[in-house]
This record gives sequence, structure tokens and C-alpha cells, in this order.
Amino acid sequence: QIRRCESVSVSKVPALSSSSLSVSRPQLIQQLTVTERMSAEEVAKAFVGHFYQAFASNPEGLAGLYSPTSMLTFEGQQFQGTQNIINKLNSVGKVQHSVKSMDVQPSNDPNALVIFVTGSVQIDGGNPLHFCEFFQLVSTGPGQYYVHNDVFRLNYGL
Repeated sequence: QIRRCESVSVSKVPALSSSSLSVSRPQLIQQLTVTERMSAEEVAKAFVGHFYQAFASNPEGLAGLYSPTSMLTFEGQQFQGTQNIINKLNSVGKVQHSVKSMDVQPSNDPNALVIFVTGSVQIDGGNPLHFCEFFQLVSTGPGQYYVHNDVFRLNYGL
């Protein structure tokens, strides 16, 4: 279950105004931002684990994560829409991803976040190849996200 990150506006929460606390308003905003970032990391961690597990076992199961407006750029080729994206993922072959790092940031839209993943991938049992992948997740409601953007690249010569 992926939980939605809630952003908190200090000005809309009287109990959290800086005049009622022993910390300054900038310190309070910094504390709330850290809490928000932790929530974004929890969402990203759950998403990344689910995504790569489903990709390995059943790429068709990823269809619910994409929408008709979603875009995948795979090694420079662009695919838009759920079915086109799933067709491309199926064409890759049997894959096994090993995630090495994951970074997450809030996006310019408070209902979205961006995730950058690095690691290695084995395709059809071949030698592991380094990859990086970028996702933008957009919330459609509490605890519900879809992949609006997905950019995948293999990294050669590392």
C-alpha cells in the first residue's frame, strides 16, 4: 500500500504557528519539510520495490501504474499510453533488477514526486548491466499514484 504524502501549510494550522512554539517559523518550516521528505521516501521505497518485483514477474501487472497520458522514454525511444508502454516493457525480455540507490524529491506540483533509481539489470539471464531510471509519480487521490513520466537508460562503460 502506497501512502500519499501530505504537505503541511504552517499558516493554515494555528496550533503550529511560530508564535505558539519555542522555535522560529523558519525552523518549524524546516522541520515540517523533513517530515514531508521522509514520507516521500516511504512512498518511493514502496513504489520502487513493487515496480521492479512486478516487472520481473509479470510486466502486464504494471498496467495499472500508467495512464493514457503517461510517457516512457526507453533508451531514447518514446512510448505514450498504457498499452504502448506495457508492449515495450514486455519486449525487453525476462529481467531482474538490483537497485543500488534511490533518490526522491518533491516535484513542483504538491501532488507529485520524482524518483531517480540506479542499479544493475540482467536481461534474459545475461551479464548484469548498469542502469538508471527516473519516475515522476502523480497522486490521483489519497494513497493513489500513477507514473506520469518514466525515463530508462543503460549506462555503458562504467
